Amino acid sequence: MAQRKIFFWSLTVALAGFLFGFDTVVISGADQSLQALWPRGEVFHGFVVMASALWGTVVGALFGGIPTDRWGRKKTLFWIGVLYFVSAVGSALAHDPFVFALFRFIGGLGVGASTIAAPAYISEIAPANDRGKLVAMYQFNIVFGILVAFLSNFLLSQTGDNAWRWMMGVEAVPAFIYTLLVLGVPRSPRWLLVKKHDRAAAAQTLRIINPGMDVEAEMDRILADQKNVAPGETIFLPKYRPALMLAFFIAFFNQFSGINAFLYYAPRIFEIAGLEKSSALLSSVGIGVTNLVFTLIGLSLIDRFGRRQLMYIGSVGYIVSLSLVATALHFGIQGMAVPIFLFLFIASHAIGQGAVIWVFISEIFPNHLRASGQAFGSSVHWVLAAIIPSLVPYLFAGIGAATVFAFFAFMMVLQLYFVWRSMPETKGVSLEELEERLVRK
Repeated sequence: MAQRKIFFWSLTVALAGFLFGFDTVVISGADQSLQALWPRGEVFHGFVVMASALWGTVVGALFGGIPTDRWGRKKTLFWIGVLYFVSAVGSALAHDPFVFALFRFIGGLGVGASTIAAPAYISEIAPANDRGKLVAMYQFNIVFGILVAFLSNFLLSQTGDNAWRWMMGVEAVPAFIYTLLVLGVPRSPRWLLVKKHDRAAAAQTLRIINPGMDVEAEMDRILADQKNVAPGETIFLPKYRPALMLAFFIAFFNQFSGINAFLYYAPRIFEIAGLEKSSALLSSVGIGVTNLVFTLIGLSLIDRFGRRQLMYIGSVGYIVSLSLVATALHFGIQGMAVPIFLFLFIASHAIGQGAVIWVFISEIFPNHLRASGQAFGSSVHWVLAAIIPSLVPYLFAGIGAATVFAFFAFMMVLQLYFVWRSMPETKGVSLEELEERLVRK
């Protein structure tokens, strides 16, 4: 019974990831329609129209740790759902590029904050042996949202000149459902103890999580690390530098794989490779299916193989696939070669970085700094996720898609070195024990 409840709560919270994935990728179907509707140049289209949600995501990631700590994980997750709903309705009804950008920015706030609150919540209610796959459900829902967005775009593409409005507005339905569901999850016991000092409420949740647990002993163990915590501590103190640098580099390399740049412009990239517009949209659905299948594989392996092993597999896959894409584009190879190589790229991401990043960042910071640590890692991720896709139309026109993909391949060689030299294994280790290992004394 307890395991079923933990799974249901984790799944409910992970639905924030579904909205994250849907919101991030749905814009790809509207990309060229919006550029034709508001023709103000590649830079305006890239930075204002296409990347407005990503700039919101940066702000949400930078400041999302504040409500996550002050209001709690649950209340923050509720307001994230509200932001998604408002964004979907407003974007669909917009008649001006700046109004459109504003509502996309609002949705981005929800995306950024969800990358802090959702993984933090799930990691704090999950048993150590199941933490990897439960937190990875957030990533699974991201890629499920991506698949549904690609499929939705394809199905709605024939609804006329205003097809893009339906593409943007349909997100309001899952946003409303998620917002209602999240009201039924309990508050995080670790947040209740560490931030609210409410032992009674924390004990109540812990008894539901594990009825056979010695609740008082477990609460004492969770609070043990607080004895040496000085008031006003931040993640930027020297003793937390190992965790800080790990969060920085895993987020840095995640975006320098080119994953968001590709997801935002998938139909355009397929057209560069020689596919017709309808085939490009359909191939995007194939990308979503591949992403979903290999995320499921990564989710099933993350607590068995561990985070580090999956990063090795993903890094090698990145290097091979991105190098093949760059070569095919450079020599003008047409047909299905580039889509097949990009399917391999997506599979490598899904089983490696995609499965690992949010799990890993949610594990490596101590309880009292988890939200701010998650905010730091998410901010690095989303600053780069805003900058890189914003530059894609300009870079494709200037230096060519082949050169861009070759650069991403080189960056993944550096990621492989990072995993080999610096990344610790965290599978099956309690959050408190990880703190002992990663905090400098």
